[in-house]
Amino acid sequence: MSVPRVVAAGDSALVVEFDAHVDPVINDRAISLSDAIRSAGIGGIRDVVPTYRSVAVYFDPLRTDYDALVKRVEREASTPSIQPGTARALLRIPVCYGGDFGPDLAGVAAFARLSEQEVVGLHGASTYRVFMLGFVPGFAYMGVVDSRIAMPRRATPRVRVPLGSVGIAGAQTGIYPAETPGGWQVIGRTPIKPFDPQRVEPFLLQAGDAVRFDAISREEFDQWPSA
Repeated sequence: MSVPRVVAAGDSALVVEFDAHVDPVINDRAISLSDAIRSAGIGGIRDVVPTYRSVAVYFDPLRTDYDALVKRVEREASTPSIQPGTARALLRIPVCYGGDFGPDLAGVAAFARLSEQEVVGLHGASTYRVFMLGFVPGFAYMGVVDSRIAMPRRATPRVRVPLGSVGIAGAQTGIYPAETPGGWQVIGRTPIKPFDPQRVEPFLLQAGDAVRFDAISREEFDQWPSA
């Protein structure tokens, strides 16, 4: 694994870049570095955001010693003792697949040359890693999707994708935390809210989490407490 690179991103942010490919080990390093920077109590830090293979550090340039910050971040990023993020409990998320909740399920089945039920089985058989959050609050980019059902994004995005929609975009899967435009292949919907500002912890998922999807019926969806 190469030495991480620290680069400026304007006058109030810097980015630590690890190897440029999607890999759980690299993602663990990014998450661990993010946790270490947050715990360091560095003055002027506004936010620390891990991604698939990098960490963005946002700071107040009027309250931060930039050179000292860079040295500290470089030291933390290059420390061999950085360990993978603490394992979290497996989160199981119910999904009602197909029908009006999953308008692209038939297309994914045709892409995979499988039945719709086989697609549902493959999607639910994997344990997905939350690599990062982005796009809108609470949207978790999860992988890795079984290659047989890893259908690319739609050629034309939808103007509205309902809250709770579960989609596939290549090797990624995710849940829409709000009604937004989107181009992922929508195969189902969950009654669970990925983001709820009224909760004590608004975000259901965090980088490093492990997720499994469980198929439920429409009746179960309608009776779910969070529906």
